[in-house]
Amino acid sequence: MEAAMGLMRRMPPKLIDTALSALLSLLPHHSSDLLSQVDQPLQVLCDSEYGKDFILCEYNRDADSYRSPWSNVYHPPLEDGTLPSSELRQLEIEANDIFAVYRDQYYEGGISSVYMWEDDNAGFVGCFLIKKDGSKTGQGRRGYLQEGAWDAIHVIEVGPEAEGTTNYRLTSTVMLSLTTNNEPSGTFNLSGSLRRQMNMRLSVEEGHLCNMGRMIEEMEGKLRNSLEQVYFGKTKEMVCTLRPPAEVVMRLPSS
Repeated sequence: MEAAMGLMRRMPPKLIDTALSALLSLLPHHSSDLLSQVDQPLQVLCDSEYGKDFILCEYNRDADSYRSPWSNVYHPPLEDGTLPSSELRQLEIEANDIFAVYRDQYYEGGISSVYMWEDDNAGFVGCFLIKKDGSKTGQGRRGYLQEGAWDAIHVIEVGPEAEGTTNYRLTSTVMLSLTTNNEPSGTFNLSGSLRRQMNMRLSVEEGHLCNMGRMIEEMEGKLRNSLEQVYFGKTKEMVCTLRPPAEVVMRLPSS
């Protein structure tokens, strides 16, 4: 299991589904652990009742059906699917509306979904998802990329309240993949993923959504900076070393 998780951490996002299927065939007795611990590229399904897309993941899945955050109904239909309590469902609806505004401001489009459920420690868990298709045929609308995708998964565990405060534990994963194909640069592919955690104890005076929103905003800023430094910065350094621009090529003195 440890070797399998090490392999998946090094796998490009575009190949995660293929690699995970192979591991599930090799390790069927670890299937539940693999499915719960490996973050897969997000998929999308349309809720026909509301005419809105929603994101599929392990956190809104029950058997082979997925719960829509808009209608609170499973697709395909599932009679005994797990549903949040009425109080938590109301918080989920508010979170989806607020997170849609956050998505439009930071991502200029894309798809977002928020799911919430009770845990075993008298608290609850919230999952905030964003999928942005940055390709020239998707919501990117800029035409720079042949293919491009940004998948963000934020899972926040909220503990029970004590003296007006509660503990929040945020686990965030970002998966990025992009491909360019044009005459100046040719075909270029870059992909990778990052996972980070954050723990904070905060006052609940302003509400859980305010606290969770601030944590996600701060974490996404850190993840974007890390991606820029680790992936784009190192790639630029390598490309400039291997293929330096003409104006910086050092000429050897003639003998």
